[in-house]
Amino acid sequence: MSNSVLFEPLISWQILYILAAVFALTTGFAAWRGLSGWLLRGLGALVILVALSGPVLHREDRAPLSDVILLVEDATASQSLGDRGGQTAEALAVLEQRLAARRNTEIRRIKLNDGDGDAGTELMGAISQALAKEPAGRVAGIIAVSDGVVHDMDAAPTLPAPLHVLQTGEASDWDRRIIVRNAPAFGILGEPITLTLRVEDSGAAPIDDFAPLQISVDGAPPLDFTIPIGEDIDVPLTLTHGGRNVIQFTVPSAENELTDRNNTALIQMNGVRDRLRVLLVSGEPHPGGRTWRNLLKSDSSVDLVHFTILRPPSKQDGVPVDELSLIAFPTRELFLQKIEDFDLIIFDRYKRRGILPSAYLDNVVRYVEEGGAVLVAAGPDFASADSIYRSPLARILPAGPTALVVEEPYVPLISDVGARHPVTAGLPNAGGWGEWLRLVDVAPESGHVVMTGAGDRPLLVLDRKGEGRIALLASDQAWLWARGYDGGGPQLELLRRLAHWMMGEPELEEESLSAQANGQSMRIIRRSLQDSVGEVEVITPSGETEVLALTEQEPGRFEARFEGSEIGLYRLRNGDQESVIGLGPAAPREFAQVIATSAIVQPAVDQLRGGVHRLEDGVPGIRNVRLGRPASGRNWIGIVPREAYEVQSVARMSLMPAWLVLLIISALVVGGWLREGRS
Repeated sequence: MSNSVLFEPLISWQILYILAAVFALTTGFAAWRGLSGWLLRGLGALVILVALSGPVLHREDRAPLSDVILLVEDATASQSLGDRGGQTAEALAVLEQRLAARRNTEIRRIKLNDGDGDAGTELMGAISQALAKEPAGRVAGIIAVSDGVVHDMDAAPTLPAPLHVLQTGEASDWDRRIIVRNAPAFGILGEPITLTLRVEDSGAAPIDDFAPLQISVDGAPPLDFTIPIGEDIDVPLTLTHGGRNVIQFTVPSAENELTDRNNTALIQMNGVRDRLRVLLVSGEPHPGGRTWRNLLKSDSSVDLVHFTILRPPSKQDGVPVDELSLIAFPTRELFLQKIEDFDLIIFDRYKRRGILPSAYLDNVVRYVEEGGAVLVAAGPDFASADSIYRSPLARILPAGPTALVVEEPYVPLISDVGARHPVTAGLPNAGGWGEWLRLVDVAPESGHVVMTGAGDRPLLVLDRKGEGRIALLASDQAWLWARGYDGGGPQLELLRRLAHWMMGEPELEEESLSAQANGQSMRIIRRSLQDSVGEVEVITPSGETEVLALTEQEPGRFEARFEGSEIGLYRLRNGDQESVIGLGPAAPREFAQVIATSAIVQPAVDQLRGGVHRLEDGVPGIRNVRLGRPASGRNWIGIVPREAYEVQSVARMSLMPAWLVLLIISALVVGGWLREGRS
């Protein structure tokens, strides 16, 4: 029970104050003049004032409420290092026993796991959620058992009770980690990229000036280096292929190091071409020549060198030499000295005219076998006696002419193999394209026929020769699509894909194994011209192997889904195809900084004068303190008893009922009258 007196005045307090002043003045004047009965009249005035103030006896029937202690267990990944798990379990057991022995106390256990994604330790968020479920007037204290490395201090709430952190870890802990300070998302092929690395030691680390470093690209055997500790080191790197390049930097684990989870930095960088250099050699002029030129010039990433051979050296027409304005064809410079500078060479309706000797064409063959690319767009000249097929280029051309030129309308079609090949698979509006009017009949000798023309004859043949690639388009009519003839067709998309395939762009490889990462999930993609590809092996960072079945999603494209429980580098293998991909950061946020510290949580602890205590010194005792007073000391932490209660019933009774006021006033008036009468 709790009793208190409340006032509910019948008039405003201002009027009551005025009346009290008037009564005090009149009573004081009567007392000064020695008037009889002044005391009784003064008491009557006081009774009137008290009655007007409305005194009420307020009685509450209260039920006491228990104090609430929030006990937070940090169970994030960094707490598994060293003996932190054992320290945490022992401290929680002691705290629960001591708090259970306290009268009128409840414990709210909160287990804090790793945040979503790579959020790390979200201690402040966990405390905020727990406080939202409890009345602030009942929370007597907050105790967190953690290493103190918190990643959401910006979400620290206003605390209703002191926060204490019991810090795990040992004073002798030390760790070494590698940091990549700048890692661009892409790099230009063939141009050096500078990455800045830093190896840092923290905690009670041994005194070392240098550390070993291993660098591996796309899972290849690592290269060994030695770098200084605590200094930024610039590492030059040159990407050698397009698409995803996986670069792994590793510092081998040192003796007694707390963890090696942050000894690896995994960088995934896309290799892109800066500018593509294309050599276009046009033979007999025709409407398609301008189409090729416009197509290549419209791409700002293409450097085009174009020569049209209008007048062969053997031509005798009597024109004086000093009146010729044509630029001499620099055959020796282009086909002997600078041929390696080109990414693609296109022969558009070119035939042997005595300009390119066999030695030069031999050099073109070598160029292809060593990784170059050649596209032959054939016209009627390809079927003639002067065809470039009747030159050293025959060794690399995938098809030879039969000397027949078909002059009839036909609609280009995608072959069965073409439906699976990335160059032609999924071309828009397939089957509804406009007609072409001419086709050079060729007999395939190697490679893949991905498009066919009149009478199911080969139209587009793709092949690989050595390290390079070659394509034969057995018609000079592609320009009809660009002009919209008979509805047109995907000329721009077809030629773009063709050029990119010839230059080895990874997304257009007909036989490839790749993966796309999304968090800890990956989508494995296998492209193949075969009807089936078998199963794919996934080798996890820990060395375990899982086998997955690949399902054909569309012609030539097989996929599988994989959920990786580990963070790091995964290797994929299917037949002779291999690939690597990284899931998650190589050094998760939980392991970026693993040495226990109090500096991060200190601002939140200082809000209500809580404390941080190292568990290696023992579990501190528990004392009662008043809110606002120091809540931590040597080997003890303070809890604020809240003495909260719940009101179950309320009763109110007037202390000056009307009858009592009338009785008292009447008695005082009669007393005053009698006193004055005697006088």
